[in-house]
Amino acid sequence: MTRTICLRLAYEGTRYSGWQMQPGRTTVQGTLAAAITAISGEEIVPRGSSRTDAGVHALDQVAAFTTEKDLAAGVWVRALNAKLPPDITVVDGREASAGFDPTRAAVKKRYRYRIHDAPWRPVLDRRLVWRWKTRLDCAAMQAAARALVGEHDFTSFETTPSTRLSKVRTIHALEVFRPPLSDDAPGAEVWVEVEGDGFLYNMVRIIAGSLVMVGCGRRTVDWTAGALAARSRPAAGPTAPPEGLVLLATTLGSDSPWQNSPTASER
Repeated sequence: MTRTICLRLAYEGTRYSGWQMQPGRTTVQGTLAAAITAISGEEIVPRGSSRTDAGVHALDQVAAFTTEKDLAAGVWVRALNAKLPPDITVVDGREASAGFDPTRAAVKKRYRYRIHDAPWRPVLDRRLVWRWKTRLDCAAMQAAARALVGEHDFTSFETTPSTRLSKVRTIHALEVFRPPLSDDAPGAEVWVEVEGDGFLYNMVRIIAGSLVMVGCGRRTVDWTAGALAARSRPAAGPTAPPEGLVLLATTLGSDSPWQNSPTASER
């Protein structure tokens, strides 16, 4: 008798070499696997919905694993939170159907990229934002972002080399705004929020870096459309640093164990 346990995780990625296990490196997946082993004695590698990069954070990473231990999902949540380090937490847990795969089940993901462009340096959130020393034109960034919404070939917005055969992805929403409230002060940051059906390697960070080039006046508003059409990585802007990026929400399909339950962004 086995059980498939599905978890929703949040973590600060500062000290991790990304989600995926790598020899000799500290990763979120490896840390979660070690906590599972400490509880059950089983050598289990949990599967994740997103392979966040080194230094990238998450508020709604979905992970799943199959266990022979007869422990309810709620027991797993409490036990894992007692074993995990302070920068990783299990927000929720449910039992899923056999064979549930969070990678295939994720139909949409929403990311937020935070840029701090106030005259002063960030203090409390310094590990969660990209510090930009001059004021950005948020309206220009939003105008430039419109060209990227929809189904496109995003070759220009993927780090090379790449093994992905198809570069076509769909961006459902791409918003650039200054949040009315933040941990610092109103207007101290620009947030780039992007939601899509899937993303190429470093795609969100390259989008953020490109929009900052428009916001600081180094590129024109219509430049992003040309960069997209070029289908060449040098045509787009720089890859923004990882610390500003957070996986904000993961939407699961019809086989979600949270079916008819609030999503992470609604809880």
